[in-house]
Amino acid sequence: MFGDPSRMREMLSRDQLKPQNVGETLARFGKYFGAYWPALLVVLALVLVSTWMQVTTPEMVGQVVDCYLTPAAASAFGDFSAALGGGTAEGAAQSNCWLAADSGTQDLTQRFLRDAVYLGTSVPTNADLAALDAAGRIAGLTRVILAIVALYVGGALLTGAGFFVMTWAGQHVLRVLRLDVFRHLHRLSQGYYTEHEAGDLMSRITNDASAVEQAFGFALIQVFGAALLLVWIAYNMLAKSVPFALLSMIVMPVMAIATFWFSEQARREFRRSRREMGSVNAELQESIAAVREVQAFNRADENIERFMVTNAANRDANVRAVAYTAALAPTLEALGYVALAVVTGVGGYFLLTGQALEFAGASTTVSLGVVITFLSYSQRFNQPIQQIALLWTNVQNAIAGGERIFGLLDEQPAVQDRPGAREMPPIRGTVEFQSASAEYKAGVPVLHGVNFRAEPGQTIAIVGPTGAGKTTIINLIPRFWDVTGGAVLIDDQDVRGVTAESLRRQIGIVLQDTFLFSATVMENIRFGRPDASDAEVIAAARLAHADTFIERLPEKYQTVLGERGGGLSQGQRQLISIARAALANPRILILDEATSSVDTRTERLIQKAFDELLEGRTSFVIAHRLSTIRNADLILVLKAGEIIERGRFDELLAQRGFFYDLYMSQFRAQERAQERAQEQAQAPGLNGGQAALPRPA
Repeated sequence: MFGDPSRMREMLSRDQLKPQNVGETLARFGKYFGAYWPALLVVLALVLVSTWMQVTTPEMVGQVVDCYLTPAAASAFGDFSAALGGGTAEGAAQSNCWLAADSGTQDLTQRFLRDAVYLGTSVPTNADLAALDAAGRIAGLTRVILAIVALYVGGALLTGAGFFVMTWAGQHVLRVLRLDVFRHLHRLSQGYYTEHEAGDLMSRITNDASAVEQAFGFALIQVFGAALLLVWIAYNMLAKSVPFALLSMIVMPVMAIATFWFSEQARREFRRSRREMGSVNAELQESIAAVREVQAFNRADENIERFMVTNAANRDANVRAVAYTAALAPTLEALGYVALAVVTGVGGYFLLTGQALEFAGASTTVSLGVVITFLSYSQRFNQPIQQIALLWTNVQNAIAGGERIFGLLDEQPAVQDRPGAREMPPIRGTVEFQSASAEYKAGVPVLHGVNFRAEPGQTIAIVGPTGAGKTTIINLIPRFWDVTGGAVLIDDQDVRGVTAESLRRQIGIVLQDTFLFSATVMENIRFGRPDASDAEVIAAARLAHADTFIERLPEKYQTVLGERGGGLSQGQRQLISIARAALANPRILILDEATSSVDTRTERLIQKAFDELLEGRTSFVIAHRLSTIRNADLILVLKAGEIIERGRFDELLAQRGFFYDLYMSQFRAQERAQERAQEQAQAPGLNGGQAALPRPA
């Protein structure tokens, strides 16, 4: 599996994140797995049994040699075998054959396997095995080989079953974890999203959850199984023969050092490759986005040269990374062959000379079966080291990803319902700010002691320069933020004393940047009230004057819109947003510069829809074009977080104060734009004196 260079390259190319608090993170994962503890017990049992089967097969291969092949060779080539110390070899084989009934070195596992092999027949002694004819040896050999095959097949099936059960439990945990994160994202306050990028939050749900998924799917169980196999093989080898065990593990330190060194070097180069790939993508995106400027200023050659340098850096980093990856497998394979050569050479020498292998007082009678058993152990001993080195990164990434996910879940919403908060009764429409102050960062106020009162059905316009605090005022009404001083009252009730859900349910908002979902027009409008009937949706569209263009769409109300309303103009998207607000039938309506980015004709259509929508509702309008708020009942003029002027439109113009200056600056800008348009229309030619093309009749 891990000898495949492409698979190894994939493993090493993944980012390695360092977890900070492993114990706490694992404990929190444990709580999620608590409901699935029976599945984890099943996985543990499957891993234990499958590992036992993998550890046992080398022993069984050795028994084939010592119990059947060596006696057969001694019987068939007696003189030749004796010349090479065959009698000694045959005696060593008998002493190591624990499948015989008179063997005195059987442990629980050996007795179980012996009884399984000779199930339904009597267990032979060493003398019986030595006296067997060819047919008897073939029959006995067949029994042992079938047992070995059963161990291999059983181990594979149990390993697959363990992966399945672990994946099943892991996917259920991930489902719950993703739902918890998704719910928590909807509970977090607006301020959290202004301080954190959407891409980072998406990464918590996708990349971090994917790292956890990979660990739960295969990495965790493989690392645990590999570690268990490593310990179990080492124990079996030491229990069977300390000298042979030390010989078999002689290259293990070198193998471990080589694995971790090559892996770390490869990961470092892959990290560099990812950085360079980011530069390549950035260069490519910038060149494509600015292709007009590049061509206009004849910068194509310079851009190509710069891209070649960036691309070459990415190539070099990838080549170095692949070089380290490609070197790892043959290095480990060569060290594995060294271990096999040591076991074969030393074991063969002591077998042929008939000497016992001794070390530190421990003595082992060497037989051909023992040599073959330790050759098999050596081969199996090398694989877990490589598995742990490659897959440990996945486990670390999963723990680090879990830390990031749990860190998000630990974020407390800045706006929370008070204990005992009550439902907001049906709103009549009175809104009052009493010395309201607000700040986004501690010690940096954006509103200072704002006072005003809106009566039911009134339209309140809020104007002022950028950063004056207009959006902050409308954010305080539905409690997207809480005041840091004073109070906001609706129908004489402090909004902090009612549940946010019951409050926001009765407030409608139409923003400048309208968001439409990739769904049908009908579903987008119904977003304002999911239980609304089709007839109510159509009525809301008519109220918003959106039905005219909707009826011209290919599937009318069932037309599926593109991402963010792709395929519709800004004005059409705004009309659908107004229809959505109308369907919700709010008692308080907030319009945040809803007409600032549309043309004059569309603005008039939207304004007509607003006039009908605002009828009988308390509304707050942030106006970019001051001419659109002539009919407002009250205009609040903000500057630096304070209300500096208030009154009706004509009253504020008559005062010739700050509002008057704002209005006149817009009026003069409109006049200059009209003059430029007239000059262009009257010009005799375009583009350096060329005659203007005649307009079509």
